[in-house]
Amino acid sequence: MKTFGTEGPVSPEKNYVVSRTAELADFIDRIKQGKYLVIFAPRQTGKTTFFQFALDMLVAEDPTYFPIELNFEAYEGVDPGDFYANFTEDIREQVVHNFQKRGNTPPEAFMEFLNTTEITDHLSMLRFFRHLSNLLGNQKFVVVIDEFDGIPKTAVRGFLHSLRRIYLTRNVPQCPHSVGIVGIKSIAQLDYDRSVSPFNIHDEFAVSNFTLEQVHELLGQYTDEVGQAFAPEVIESLHKQTAGQPFLVNRFAQILTTELEIPKTDPITMAHFANAHTRLLREQNRNIQHLLTNIRRNPRFETILMQITSYDKGVNFNLDHEAISELVTYGVIAEDTGGMCKIVNPIYQFRIMQAFKQPINGLEREYLPEDTRAGFRDYLTPDGHIHMQALLDNFKDFIARAGFRILQIPDTPHEYVGQYLLFTYLDQFVRLVGGNMYLEVQTGRGRMDILILHNTRKYVVETKIWEGDLLYEAGKKQLAKYLSIENANEGYYVVFDHRKNPEPQVETQTLQNLTIRSYVIPVVQERPSISALQT
Repeated sequence: MKTFGTEGPVSPEKNYVVSRTAELADFIDRIKQGKYLVIFAPRQTGKTTFFQFALDMLVAEDPTYFPIELNFEAYEGVDPGDFYANFTEDIREQVVHNFQKRGNTPPEAFMEFLNTTEITDHLSMLRFFRHLSNLLGNQKFVVVIDEFDGIPKTAVRGFLHSLRRIYLTRNVPQCPHSVGIVGIKSIAQLDYDRSVSPFNIHDEFAVSNFTLEQVHELLGQYTDEVGQAFAPEVIESLHKQTAGQPFLVNRFAQILTTELEIPKTDPITMAHFANAHTRLLREQNRNIQHLLTNIRRNPRFETILMQITSYDKGVNFNLDHEAISELVTYGVIAEDTGGMCKIVNPIYQFRIMQAFKQPINGLEREYLPEDTRAGFRDYLTPDGHIHMQALLDNFKDFIARAGFRILQIPDTPHEYVGQYLLFTYLDQFVRLVGGNMYLEVQTGRGRMDILILHNTRKYVVETKIWEGDLLYEAGKKQLAKYLSIENANEGYYVVFDHRKNPEPQVETQTLQNLTIRSYVIPVVQERPSISALQT
């Protein structure tokens, strides 16, 4: 039986694979046109799998193409001389391997050239490829270099200059006929001296996330082989939560089809989805580790990411801004349809919130009032459902009880402390009562919708930062629209007010036959003066 692959490049013989027919055809067509391509995307988006499929298809269509694959990952920081010596050996090995795949033996003159010619710098590389072209005859030499970011900084400009010169020399056969540079950084980011790029002839090619149709295709392969069906809403929710990020899609599918031990005779339902989702939100895997490592690289990242999710005004998508460009490179944010920044999927947003909030904020004992009887279980109804209004009323009272101390939580920006505390408060409650909590809106600027599933019921809590009366009222309408989509009858709207003289508000309204309870919670509270404490 095939599996959902998350360990490096996937194989059609062993794994369920998205065909990407249109993208592969486009990529192959550009190779045939002799394009020099740059393929850059965040890690674990399927770049290596994609170009390996493309090269196999290229040779199957036209055996006159002679493609080789190289990898620069191990060369970061090495001396340029050592880099070029190993580059030469890599080419030798891959050329011989290509002949062997075709069931052929390299001609004697060809092997003598490979064994006696050394590339020592970017200029000797030009001569090497000219001679190689003569030996290949009508064969079109194609090179794809994976993990190109590993090229030594001292070698990158000369290397790219030589490729540019080959590309622009049109009076002789172009060798390499086509080049693919694969990495997570763009050429501009690799041009370390910030001058004009020596590789401005390249054609960019983006490997996109899976569409909803492609997720259907991937999961459908499992159903066809095993017979176990996915409920349609499971597939839609899986795509919405991952935004089609290939690693997350496959990891989600792994959990659902193997780790939850669902009988193969049973369909995979939304109850199973909720359990798999919770497991994915709490586990450590390579993709999440990359995410967390990257968002901690720069203290400015937290501010940018929280501004994206907390304010209607959002953050303009501007690749000339270094921090925004880095977050895009790491696959954390992208551009939405309005030209603003968005976090790429709700799973990342949840893990970002978890990463930035303090594991212990020092106020946990203040969560519950002194007259509590059963702790957080006080907020369950007699029939076992969540009394969400009482739970949020208590959160409002908790903020008032804690007062100025919420601003003393270490390493927490005052601007976002209210949202961090609400997130932590609800997460602790949901874990205790055995529910599931995740973020639902993936692109909505200035809003963070928390979805809680418990005992077959769904609860929606939207949270924002105060930006004025008009936006406050508009937020209620946004929530009502979202509740209709989710088939929920009531929702909760929590707005944190940081003005100098905030006014607390609590109101319950009916909009479009839906009940919305709104809270405006002041969070900017000054420490009492010594004289006030003494009176």
